[in-house]
Amino acid sequence: MTVHFIGAGPGAADLLTVRAVRLLRESPVCLYAGTYLDPEVLAHCAPGAELIDTQQLDLDRIIEHCRIAHEAGRDVARLCSGDPSLYSALSEQTRRLDALGVPWDVTPGVPAYAAAAALLGAELTVPELVQSVVLTRARARSTAMPESEDLAAFAATRATLVLHLAITRIRELAARLTEEYGPNCPVIVVYRASQPAELVLRGTLATIAEQVESAGLRQAAVIIVGWALGRTVDCVESHLYDPSRVRHIAAGPGC
Repeated sequence: MTVHFIGAGPGAADLLTVRAVRLLRESPVCLYAGTYLDPEVLAHCAPGAELIDTQQLDLDRIIEHCRIAHEAGRDVARLCSGDPSLYSALSEQTRRLDALGVPWDVTPGVPAYAAAAALLGAELTVPELVQSVVLTRARARSTAMPESEDLAAFAATRATLVLHLAITRIRELAARLTEEYGPNCPVIVVYRASQPAELVLRGTLATIAEQVESAGLRQAAVIIVGWALGRTVDCVESHLYDPSRVRHIAAGPGC
């Protein structure tokens, strides 16, 4: 018996990996985060599978479901929104499973920021304009941020900034970022990317807060800030595909 931590991606049923779909079909128990998933994702589960929505469960109760399944010899599909490597509480769950002697593994998923960028048709890194992406979050009703990870320090890099779990503080955050990025820096908010209710709001650090507040967004949205989102037709092109680049072709077998 194994607990399979599965990245459910941004929520769309057709953005799961082939491996994720196989594990869902093979697992008689599925624990899922109902707040963020399109219900169609659960259609990949086997008929008769036990489906448990974790949005009202604390960590101990979630682990208890895993323990019970383990003792019954039943695999568990533990669906995480996005990718398990980001804000999934993976480490605290696996520590408890290790203590109980319950095997587990991880299947990656499409991160929310990648789904948002795909929806926008945007590249978050543009040669000689921005070559780094910072993935971070804001603190509201959540654990404290490390002192070394102050938002101002990230903003000073002027990298493309992706804010998770921050939509309710959009006005405050926009004001803080304006000092480094400027009031006209492009900002795009993507709500429930790839799901039927998806919504895209485009603005600047000076205008985005009003749009978010008017739309009444409270969760399930990522905020992307940076000049890579703006007009980039005059930017330097990548050296990778430059026709003047010397390309070495590897010799094949027998050459």
